[in-house]
Amino acid sequence: MLLALDVGNTNTVLGLYQLAPTGPAQPELAAHWRVSTHRTQTSDEYGVLFTNLFNLHGLSTSDVHHIIVSSVVPPVESTLMQVCESYFKVKPLFVEPGIKTGMPVLVDNPAELGADRLVNAIAAYEKYGGPAIIVDFGTATTFDVVSARGEYLGGIISPGLGISADALFSRAARLGRVDIKRPPKVIGTTTVTHIQSGLYYGYIGLVDGILERMIAEMGPDPHDPAAPKIVATGGLARLIAEDSRYIETIDDMLTLDGLRIVFERNRAPNEAQDKPARPRKHSAR
Repeated sequence: MLLALDVGNTNTVLGLYQLAPTGPAQPELAAHWRVSTHRTQTSDEYGVLFTNLFNLHGLSTSDVHHIIVSSVVPPVESTLMQVCESYFKVKPLFVEPGIKTGMPVLVDNPAELGADRLVNAIAAYEKYGGPAIIVDFGTATTFDVVSARGEYLGGIISPGLGISADALFSRAARLGRVDIKRPPKVIGTTTVTHIQSGLYYGYIGLVDGILERMIAEMGPDPHDPAAPKIVATGGLARLIAEDSRYIETIDDMLTLDGLRIVFERNRAPNEAQDKPARPRKHSAR
């Protein structure tokens, strides 16, 4: 099995894939979990947590033969390295500069690009084709653009909806915290619905406004004149997509699938019994 770990600023997502032993069968996602990211948690605390999650699903850490990690939280990376080696007996593969991705990154400094954003772009292109825009609703909301030829072109980072809400509550003494959800109507009649409407519809305005400008700036692609596919992922994707004018597809497992794809592109030939993959029609570095 392959364990994929996506370490975000707020949550860490784990996905366990049953790798296909032979033939072109797609690896199966056997289980997945979402836990809080704790920068101060020790390797033993993470190890006990992961072991318990496996045990609750009738699984064993010994089932894992491969691990791949994307992380945007550097203080946690050495801890996770210890967890993988001590509890799983596996040396993990980190998504970092030098790893084979199959996607040219056409930005000024590719090393600055977050690992999660890159694997999202890889998964979106592999699953839905290009051109595409990927919107990831995490601690920050990121927008990433992939060309029709499978090139990462660039993107946008904006404050996440949770950060925006926290800023409002912390700076306005008379405003209490509310659940972030779709209010019954735009014009609120209580302080709670006033806040909910401002957060919800205000954020939809941000998302759709950015997408509208990105689509216009991309223009018709000579390799694929069709409009870019808009793929959303992340914890709040389903909430925001409900009223978005542009979001077409929601893929909760996009990042995990991207990690699985990157792992397979870096897997040594003698580690797999699979038949050689057929050449892709798109060239890749």
